[in-house]
Amino acid sequence: MITQRQFAKDADAGLPGATILKAAMRGLSLRNLGALGAATLFFGSCAHAAESDRGRLERIVNEAIRPVMEEYKVPGMAVAITAQGKRYFFNYGVASKESGQRVTEDTIFEIGSVSKTFTATLASFGQVSGNLSLSDNASKYMPALAGSIFDRISLLDLGTYTAGGLPLQFPNDVTDQDKMIAYYRSWRPSYPAGTHRIYSNPSIGLFGHLTARSMGEPFDDLMERKLFPMLGLTRTYIRVPQVRMGDYAYGYTKDGKPIRVAPGIWDAEAYGVKTTATDLIRFVEMNMDGSELDETLQRAIAATHTGYYRVGDMTQGLGWEMCACLTDLGRLLSANSAELSFKTNKVTRLDPPLPPQKNVLINKTGSTNGFGAYVAFVPAEGIGIVMLANRNYPIPARVSAAQRILTALGSETGVTSDR
Repeated sequence: MITQRQFAKDADAGLPGATILKAAMRGLSLRNLGALGAATLFFGSCAHAAESDRGRLERIVNEAIRPVMEEYKVPGMAVAITAQGKRYFFNYGVASKESGQRVTEDTIFEIGSVSKTFTATLASFGQVSGNLSLSDNASKYMPALAGSIFDRISLLDLGTYTAGGLPLQFPNDVTDQDKMIAYYRSWRPSYPAGTHRIYSNPSIGLFGHLTARSMGEPFDDLMERKLFPMLGLTRTYIRVPQVRMGDYAYGYTKDGKPIRVAPGIWDAEAYGVKTTATDLIRFVEMNMDGSELDETLQRAIAATHTGYYRVGDMTQGLGWEMCACLTDLGRLLSANSAELSFKTNKVTRLDPPLPPQKNVLINKTGSTNGFGAYVAFVPAEGIGIVMLANRNYPIPARVSAAQRILTALGSETGVTSDR
């Protein structure tokens, strides 16, 4: 893992003059000293080349990120990049305007709907482990829904937003568990399940809740005590512990007021994860190559990249969304458009489902009232990016900045091969 601080330290340690002076003090022969000097110059050149590579990458990231922060008045941002197993961190601005605390790769951000990819991973793990099947009817795991339309709506329908018209958010009068159950029982779909996609927190939230019921533990506990540790994530939370609150950034509203996410129905399942750039880039890496993980978890992660439906340029996976369009910004923006987030879209069902693909861009956006996140990676290239900000700024700006950085990785830094 390379940070700006570590790079400077490594470069200082490789100065030929310092090495020669230390060698002379040890009484080395001139021949040995000459050989050591030549070797040091060689390794110093390598260090300079590596530093130059990082310098170019830093320039690319700065050129993509700084104008966005300025235009949308983003107080702070953490950017993490992984390229063929190497990590790079670039931190900007402040985690709190009030205290002036600087953003680091260990600053905790709210990631909004990127949380859905963790919910999907837990559900996939439940299926691979034999606790559930995505084809099971929703009411199987929640007796209170027996006899309702959810006898004919599957877990997969809920997990892919194709239950038939569940809305983006609950109505304002759904404020507790009893009202939530009453809402589901009285709800009537506008379309047959599996035919239309409407992005929906009540849909993915119920999906996560039923997953937890199938596994016999509360959702929060399954995430914090099981899934996060299995993934090797040590700074990722549903509930930020008191000892880490000092690292928890404040988000900022459009009028600049500090804010953090408030509790709500299915908040943990739909938008409740808080994490750091360090942990989230590891999650990206585990999605590209999870060979160090438990075999069951490897299979579960891979299965979240299965394509179930296609809407325009976007293929709907489980939590994740895919697009074969890294080099085509127009198509990538279309695949992350407001049209897909806020409107009803007829889907093309993929039957059989599309197996996980390597040569695609896999991504997810996420927002809360004070935070904006974006995660994207291309398994075939071994490259990925995490962008965490403490302001909810426009999704096209996030996607455009990330696409600029990822496409430049191969052409300017030599980190990845051109394809």
